[in-house]
Amino acid sequence: MVKTLELLNPVPAWRQEFADYSLQRFQQDLLAGLTVGVVALPLALAFGVTSGAGAAAGLFTAIVAGLVGSAFGGSRYNITGPTGAMTVVLLPIIAQYGVDKVFLVGIMAGLILLVFGLLRFGRLIQLVPYPVVIGFTNGIAIIIFLQQVPALLGVATPRGEHILPITLEAIRVYLLQPQVASLFLTTLTVGLILLWGRYIKHIPGSIVALILVTLVSLLFPDLPRIGLIPTNLPAPQLPNWSLSDVSLLFSAALAVALLAGIETLLSAVVADSMTIREKHDPDREVIGSSFANILAPIFGGIPATGAIARTAVNVRSGAQTRFSGIIHALFLLLVVVLLGPLAQAIPLAALAGILMVVAVRMVEWEAVQAILRSTRSDLSTMLVTMGVTVAFDLVLAIEVGLVLAGILFIQRMKNSLSLEPMDLTPQLPQHLEIDHDLLRERVVAFRVDGPLFFAVAGEFINSLTQISQVDALILRMRRVKVMDASGANALLTMKEALERRGVKFLLSGLQPQPREVLERMGLLEKVTTHGHHLFETTDQAIAHAWSHVKRKQQQNP
Repeated sequence: MVKTLELLNPVPAWRQEFADYSLQRFQQDLLAGLTVGVVALPLALAFGVTSGAGAAAGLFTAIVAGLVGSAFGGSRYNITGPTGAMTVVLLPIIAQYGVDKVFLVGIMAGLILLVFGLLRFGRLIQLVPYPVVIGFTNGIAIIIFLQQVPALLGVATPRGEHILPITLEAIRVYLLQPQVASLFLTTLTVGLILLWGRYIKHIPGSIVALILVTLVSLLFPDLPRIGLIPTNLPAPQLPNWSLSDVSLLFSAALAVALLAGIETLLSAVVADSMTIREKHDPDREVIGSSFANILAPIFGGIPATGAIARTAVNVRSGAQTRFSGIIHALFLLLVVVLLGPLAQAIPLAALAGILMVVAVRMVEWEAVQAILRSTRSDLSTMLVTMGVTVAFDLVLAIEVGLVLAGILFIQRMKNSLSLEPMDLTPQLPQHLEIDHDLLRERVVAFRVDGPLFFAVAGEFINSLTQISQVDALILRMRRVKVMDASGANALLTMKEALERRGVKFLLSGLQPQPREVLERMGLLEKVTTHGHHLFETTDQAIAHAWSHVKRKQQQNP
């Protein structure tokens, strides 16, 4: 309990991280934080608009969640803020319940994450299969791209839970009354980002495109724009709520919490992969994300996650400590205070272009190619997860992907179990006088190779219980490293069925994990006849089986 509560106290981690802090390291943090802030500015605006909560909500999220997530998280490099993945989940929630309820959803999700962190669920991210991660990441990229189609075409469409009907409706409305201004500005934004990035690396093309396209858009006064941005953070305020609201919104909050946890930990893993000496604390990272999601809605923000692209920029820019993430949040706050009124002129078409580029860059092309070269089951898992993400929702996609990956994994494990007859001649004990022909006639032995678990238990029993014209059956278990309760029960069922036919059931080479399962279930004594039919080596089992054969021959000469 004490160790669990220690996760709520970040001071020891801060002391260790800043023990050798210096002016030089601060300068590196300052440069990295400002660089990430410039990258985050247009994305925060764009994701706020795309989520349906508004550009200001996106900025407030980047400021509050960015500061809190960096201060209290388990990674010194992770950048927290509004992300494309979260907008995909929030859009249907806002469409169904309204913008006001999304703040309550965020706080509830933060509390759920706090429980996850205290229960040390952070390490469970390692259980999510790679094809599932790639599938929903690419599905999110497709949705983000499609979400920009209305702004690209300059048409207003009703918000809904599913993106495909909205996209088709936007195209239909545009064809009835086409106009080129928004299409031109979005295309100009994409072109500027791509061209700028080809020749100039140290200044983000998205911020340059945002400024230039906003200036050009002044030639088109009737374009949809993001609207007025407040010049300071709103006063902290808890959203209105009731027990009925909590019950109604719990499933939505759970979905947001799961996504926030998964994306945040994935972002931290990316940061780890880009560094050598630093590894994040997953449980503390989940708790940092919980604090960020509890506090951001109180200041008018939406739920947030770790932002993989911004985190990568942070690492590449030379960040030394979590102070870079704090600086990035303070930079965005300074932008709100000084430049908030100017932001109302930004056209939605420019934000659409920025997010279209982000969406295309989100697609894990190399990972897709690698999965295409792997197994059919991995490819199927990725495609199904991606399809469900686009057609339905992200949480259902993760659930379906995990179930499908589990089923296909079980099928692979099932196929990996082999049961091969053994030639007893090389295994015969040298010190015994044995009639080889009689032994081969009256004793059979099988080598079991692979996991003995529920998916194979039935076939395993059926394949061996049909044997009856022998005196003893030996199972060599040395290559069975893993066994579950179904496998243990299968051994008992097999033993009882064989001995009803007068066949002695012997085991050799039982490994520690299967032995432990049998002991815990109270079956070891029954399966091995109080240990008399359990042997360390196969030749010992053969010697014992031969004694049964001789005894039976003496009883029935």
